[in-house]
Amino acid sequence: MEQTFTILCPTDFSECSLNAIEYACRIGEKYQANLVLFHVLNREDYLKLSPSDTEGKYQEEFVFQKLKNLQKTVLEESLAKGLKDCQVALKEGKIVQGTLDFADEIKAGLIVVGTEGMNELRENIIGSRSSRLVELSDRDILVVPRRVFFKNPRKLVFASDYLEEDKLAIQKVVEWATFFDAEIDLVHISSSQKAIEKALHQTMIDEIKPFVRYEKINFVLKSFRDDLALGLENYLQVAKGDILVTLSRKKSFFDQIFSKNLSKKMSYFINKPLWVIKSF
Repeated sequence: MEQTFTILCPTDFSECSLNAIEYACRIGEKYQANLVLFHVLNREDYLKLSPSDTEGKYQEEFVFQKLKNLQKTVLEESLAKGLKDCQVALKEGKIVQGTLDFADEIKAGLIVVGTEGMNELRENIIGSRSSRLVELSDRDILVVPRRVFFKNPRKLVFASDYLEEDKLAIQKVVEWATFFDAEIDLVHISSSQKAIEKALHQTMIDEIKPFVRYEKINFVLKSFRDDLALGLENYLQVAKGDILVTLSRKKSFFDQIFSKNLSKKMSYFINKPLWVIKSF
């Protein structure tokens, strides 16, 4: 019997995390998946709200009820559209490690998380934490920026580094594209315009094409003399990509994307989701 695809969606009940839940629901409908809404309790923070509740009983009940309310809404809206089930879970601990441990426990195929959550207790609950989740996770993760509301993606932009794993990753990208009848741009951004770069690109195309069973795919080579991440953003804006896809495991790549200084220059990365493929 085939195992049900499971999506884990951590939430802190902020606007950003609610948008992430919407993405998780829409993707879950396509996969006929089981969605798990998850909250990590930080007892230290909740004690600030209710110092007399030293055992955390009322805090836990309050948070659990909020999860149940979200679950009810999800089931009402998505069950008839293909989502198999929605469950809730609550654990105490550190947000990043707690999320990763629970994802492993439930064998999640995808984590969907917001880039930041803002409330009176913490700033950037998911900001630097989102980059740490991306870096440390051993399973796919979709990062949804603040104030980004779901729309059916018309174009997925897969940033390629000419890695052997691209041949496997592209099959996942094709699956998503098929769900939404979307285009795929497989793009390599280079700092060089040398002939050898074009030859490498053509070799990559020749090697990947046998693994692709999809007509709406374009192979693109772009050169950008300055920062390559800015070059990628430039392409994404011009091509009107809806989701950036990468399987890069290079820490420097994520440092560039999530760098505070660079992000100020990169409007795309605070306006569109990032899907990082981690497993095949």
